[in-house]
Amino acid sequence: MRTHIVWDWNGTLFHDMEAVLGASNAAFATIGVAPMTLQEYREQYEIPIPRFYQRLLGRLPSEAEWLRLDDAFHDHYHQLSGACGLTDGALELLDGWRAAGRSQSLLSMYEHDRLLPVVEGFGLTGQFLRVDGRSGPAGGQKAEYLVRHLAALGTQVDPARTVLIGDAADDALAALEAGAHAVLYTGGSHTREKLEPVGVPVVDSLAEAVELAGRIAG
Repeated sequence: MRTHIVWDWNGTLFHDMEAVLGASNAAFATIGVAPMTLQEYREQYEIPIPRFYQRLLGRLPSEAEWLRLDDAFHDHYHQLSGACGLTDGALELLDGWRAAGRSQSLLSMYEHDRLLPVVEGFGLTGQFLRVDGRSGPAGGQKAEYLVRHLAALGTQVDPARTVLIGDAADDALAALEAGAHAVLYTGGSHTREKLEPVGVPVVDSLAEAVELAGRIAG
């Protein structure tokens, strides 16, 4: 069995950080938090998201505040993300991996019903054995979703020969819990300084991530 890649979507294949920042600043405004620059956001962002808001507020948001934050973020993100495109080189990497006879799938914490038409809009659905988005409440962690994703793929993949490529520390933690490998990409939601302490390889391009994935579990 050859190496399988599980791709993250937001901040990895989909270059949407400007939309994420705009939506986040709109959400912050609902609870009186000042807007951030992209660098400030990437230095402070963490998952689970309520912990990120706790860092900004100095306390956990109330249930009412969380609902305002979540609704504002998703409403604005849905509006802004339409102007975003794929990360440079992503399509060529997907094509190349598939042409080499290797398999790949997509797992995102973006809402499943909103994820599918976006992926299809880029003509990517056929690249993947499976595409899964979030089906439960927002703000959680990826580990349980990755375990279910790999279970649904069944005998088509071996977790021990699977590499998750993502942009957040949570991606690596999910992979480790699922018995898979991870490579983290610095072009998304976290700075290199936030990613390196997790203890998995950190790269500055998706091309590096794919090359390394082939060597890690090849």
